[in-house]
Parts: sequence; C-alpha cells; structure tokens
Amino acid sequence: MAATVSSIVFDDIFTINAIDKEGKKFDRVSRLYAHSKNYDMDLTLDYNLELFPLQKDQNFALALASSLARGGPSQSKAEGSADDGTENERDVWRPDGKGSRGLEDDYDYVMYGKIYKFDGETGEIVTAYISFGGLLMSLTGSFRHMTSIVLGDPVYLLMRK
Repeated sequence: MAATVSSIVFDDIFTINAIDKEGKKFDRVSRLYAHSKNYDMDLTLDYNLELFPLQKDQNFALALASSLARGGPSQSKAEGSADDGTENERDVWRPDGKGSRGLEDDYDYVMYGKIYKFDGETGEIVTAYISFGGLLMSLTGSFRHMTSIVLGDPVYLLMRK
C-alpha cells in the first residue's frame, strides 16, 4: 500500500506588520505585509478585505497546497478519466456541496492561482511570486522551506485566523 503524500507545500503562522502601507488602490482589496513565526519568511499578499478582514498585529495561518484533496494528489492513473465514476481533482470543491470535502473545510479563505516567477536573490534567500487572478503574493525566505514550490505549478492559498 502506497504512503499518502501531503498536498500542502508550505505552512506557517504569520503576524501582520502592516496593511496598505503604500496606500489603498482598490475598494475591496488590501495588501498585507507579514512575517512568519516558524520559518522567518516575509509575505506580501493582496486579499479581499470584505471576505477576510484582517488587522495589523493579527496572527493568521497560511498554507499553500497543490491540491484541495485530503491526503495529497491521487496516484491513480484513472484520475481525470471521463465518467468512470471516480472523483477527479476538479470535483473536490464544489459550491453546491456535492463531492467530497477537502482542505478548504479547515480554512476561512481560499484562493487558486499560479506560481509565475521564482527568484534566487542571495544564495539561500529566494522569492516565490504567485498570482491569484490579479491578486498577487510574494513569499521570501530560505529556499529550504520552499523546495516544494515549483515555477508554473497551480497552487491553492488557504488562510485562517
């Protein structure tokens, strides 16, 4: 029997240092600046403040996942095959409540995006850039904590207070 692989590629607790420090550009979007407790990472993130209100000095959990499926991506060759009765990745989260429940049940705010840039700044320090349909994120820190974040991969951002 194969071991289950986690779909979470990054997970940490962040403390917000500032919100909209360069001014507010959009009514419903704010940009937060935060620092992580465990991995010494810096985060800049655009988010919908009506859906997920946050304040300076507040802590929140942030995870990046390659899939919302619990236990990680399926190793099955049947995944995504047409109408064979198996649930595929796109059916894990559905607004109508049908399908199995995934990681999104454990979080308050979820976005789907793509890792579009990965910079190696000074040797060990790297920055991953992710776009969530125009809402942007950058995560900077040791490459050791971002080895599972791959350029071009789709990713889910999950947050909870």
